[in-house]
Amino acid sequence: MGVIAWIVVGLIAGWLAHVILGGRGGLLGNLAVGLVGAIVAGAILPRLGLFIRPDFIGSIISATIGAVIFLFIWRAIRRA
Repeated sequence: MGVIAWIVVGLIAGWLAHVILGGRGGLLGNLAVGLVGAIVAGAILPRLGLFIRPDFIGSIISATIGAVIFLFIWRAIRRA
């Protein structure tokens, strides 16, 4: 997947995580959360035995899962 596709996946995943968990976040914040979520999902999901189809939609799904996990942990750390 090219760089532009990663940016699009990151934006969509970050926005979906924002919708699921609520809170503040602009375009750049959603992009950052989505891209970090893709990295988190790439590290965690295979270790849990979850393999999502490696197409565009599958990338959005896994990056969104990772973004939600990342935001949940990030918010827990910031409140502590």
